[in-house]
Amino acid sequence: MDKLKLSIHDATNGLDYVLAGDYYIPAIELPEDDDRPIGKWGRMHRAYLEETNPLLLNHLILTGRLHTYLADLDAQAKERCRVLIQQMAAAEDSKRRLQWEWVKAMNSIVNRAEESIKRELIYA
Repeated sequence: MDKLKLSIHDATNGLDYVLAGDYYIPAIELPEDDDRPIGKWGRMHRAYLEETNPLLLNHLILTGRLHTYLADLDAQAKERCRVLIQQMAAAEDSKRRLQWEWVKAMNSIVNRAEESIKRELIYA
């Protein structure tokens, strides 16, 4: 019996294989770690992808880009939400009200900004 090589390359699929016991296992490396959190918006978009576009979700998982994609989307959504809240608050001039009216107005602004983010980034 011939001795098995420690590693081989398959030209048909472009993968390298390493010998583990009596079997060849694909030599696949994990992508670089991305320590950024996915956050609320990233989790919402992932759930949306699971329901509406599982092919894109699988592609992102298999290429190792899902975490980076969701972290980038979360950062974009947070920044966009912050800007929208500032713009809406300035437009309503809510500082001249009583405290409870100001809280009510700010809650309304935040809710409208979040709905806008969902429509523009998350469910698009």
